[in-house]
Amino acid sequence: MSLIFSGEITTLSTQLVSELRARQQTLATAESCTGGLMSAAITSISGASEVFTHGFITYANAAKISVLGVAESLILKHGAVSEEVACAMAEGALRVAWADMAISVTGIAGPGGGSEHKPVGLVHLACARRSQATRHKRFMFNGNRDEVRLAATAEALKLALENR
Repeated sequence: MSLIFSGEITTLSTQLVSELRARQQTLATAESCTGGLMSAAITSISGASEVFTHGFITYANAAKISVLGVAESLILKHGAVSEEVACAMAEGALRVAWADMAISVTGIAGPGGGSEHKPVGLVHLACARRSQATRHKRFMFNGNRDEVRLAATAEALKLALENR
């Protein structure tokens, strides 16, 4: 078991790395509120170097725009924590990394930063694959900052497994 992650996250990461290796496919991540936790979970698994190409931590909106090519107009219209931006982040990571699949996560981990329309715990995930429609999932997690970030990481890994 990983010294850093729970059994669930370690199990999901192990399964994802194993399945990507078996299919000879690659993965990139684009993370905001998780700050690299998803990438760390994947790279904690032996053999991840065969499948993991890039981990983009685009915490600031400027990084989403300059690194992943997210349109500033999307952020201005929908906010960084939105389905539209999550999808654009995953599609940007797929394009920049030239991977077979990219997973993105953007959300509000708290304890501050939430609003009536976008409360603390709101997280958007997206999975982009070549020649497939980008998939999106929205979550409302309870808990403190660390719990929200870890829950988002686990759900992102599940989304990747669903779309392998």
